[in-house]
This record gives sequence, structure tokens and C-alpha cells, in this order.
Amino acid sequence: METKRVSAKSNIWLYHIFACLVVTAWGLSFISTRVLLDNGLHPIEIYIYRSLLAYVCMLAICHKRIFSNSLKDELLFVVCGMVAGSIYFISENVALEYTLVSNVSLITSLPPLLTVLLMGIVYKTNRPGRGAYIGSAVAFLGVGLVIFNSSFNMSINPLGDLLALLSAFCWAIYCLLIKPLNANYSARFITRKVFFYGVLTALPFLAIEPAIAPLDVMMRPTVIYNLLFLGLICSMAAFLLWAITVIKIGAMMASNYLYFQPVVTLVFSVIILHEPITPIGLAGCTLILAGVWLADYLQRREWK
Repeated sequence: METKRVSAKSNIWLYHIFACLVVTAWGLSFISTRVLLDNGLHPIEIYIYRSLLAYVCMLAICHKRIFSNSLKDELLFVVCGMVAGSIYFISENVALEYTLVSNVSLITSLPPLLTVLLMGIVYKTNRPGRGAYIGSAVAFLGVGLVIFNSSFNMSINPLGDLLALLSAFCWAIYCLLIKPLNANYSARFITRKVFFYGVLTALPFLAIEPAIAPLDVMMRPTVIYNLLFLGLICSMAAFLLWAITVIKIGAMMASNYLYFQPVVTLVFSVIILHEPITPIGLAGCTLILAGVWLADYLQRREWK
């Protein structure tokens, strides 16, 4: 019995390692997308390429079942594909054209906090406590500083920060919509469906795309490596590992690792992209992370 208990405890660390790997991949995904933008690819086509690649790979390992249980669930998957796929990633990718990579990563770290607030609105019995509101106020003050800082840099457009905020709200909405689907479908099936409808609902956006990158650009090693990284690692592998991690260590503990995503992006954006760090931006970064952590910490105390 003692050996089994020790083995189970040691295995838990494997899922904590999974969480660290996923957050690192997602933190680096912003930089990888920025590299593709600098190589001439456009936001919409980047999303379509990475998600199509992820979908084909997911279809190879999850193909026994094609449709969901009902038309209602299928329509719900369509909406999930939009808020967690096409709208989320396109607004995020477009944001990277207008603002710093670190800004986008910081602002898109808000969904766990936004989800708690939205749950309080949608589910009357699950109203957030005082801690959630205190943490929200601190975090949104940080967002304000980040956007305020952008307005003083002529090479940065605050529109990018607002688009990143739209992405954060989209992911929070997805977290609410996915709740009833988790009870009836596997993580692989849900992930595959979201990828499919994400790509499908992104295709109309190509009508406003300036131009598709020519073949010589697509054949550049830098473009190929970054698309493979985004499609296979950040989309397919990371989403599956995250689903397993949430099951094994719990959603609340897993979400704590998301606090480190903007830190990963901030560090590597300075090293790789040579993005500047200003005192106001750094203060905004600190307040966003502190607000998200504070909301989680105070809520834990309230529930005890």
C-alpha cells in the first residue's frame, strides 16, 4: 500500500511538468507568431495554417466519431470554434501587428479571472466572492497601465491591446460554453471539433486579408519551423497535455501555472525580439499578475 501511495504521489509531478511545458509553449507561441508576421504572413492565414495542421493530426488519432450527440451540441461546438478559435486567435494575431508581444501575452492571461466574473453573471448560485472583485480591480488597473504605456510609444497602437482584451474575453466565454460539453465528450473529441469549426469560421475572414503569402515565403525554413511549432506543439500537443493535466491535478491548480505565461513571453521577447521594457509597462505587468493571483488566493480563503 505504501509503495502504491508513493508511486501515485511521484506521478503527480509528471503532470506538474506537463503544465510547465504547456505554459512555456504558449508563452513562446506569441514570439513565434510575431516571427511569422515579420516574414510576410498575415494574421488570418497564420491561424488557418496552424489550426488546419493541428486538426489533421487530431483527426488521425481521433476519427471514430465525427458528429456530436445532438444538433444543439453541434451548434455549441460551432460557437466554441469561433470564440476559442477563429475570433480568439485572429484578434490575438492582429493585436501582435499593433502592439508589443509582451503586452498581448499579459492581457491574454486574464481569462481565468474573467471566467470567474462571467460565471457570477451567468450562474446566479456561483457568484464570485469579494476576493475576485478585488483581484479584478488590481488586474484591470494593470491592463490600463499597459494600454496607457502603449499610447506614449508612437510605434505602438493601443488598438492592439484592445484586441488582446477581446481575445481574453473570448477565451473566458469559451470556458463557460465548454462546461456542459466536458460531461459528454472526451478531451480529444472536443479539441478536434474546436479546431475544425475554428478553421471553418475563419475562412470568410480571408476576404479581408490583403494577400496570401507566396510560395517562396512559405518555403523559408524559419516559416516552416514556426508553423510546425505552432500547429503541432502549441495547438495539438499543448491542448491535449493541458486537458490531461486539468483532469489529474485539478483546474484550479493547473490555472495557477497560467500566471507564468506572460513571464515566459516577456523574458523571451526581450532576448529574441529585443522589445523594450518601460517602468509603466513593468508596473502594469506586475499589477496584472498580482491581480490574477490575489483573486485566486482570496477566493481560496473565502471557501475554507
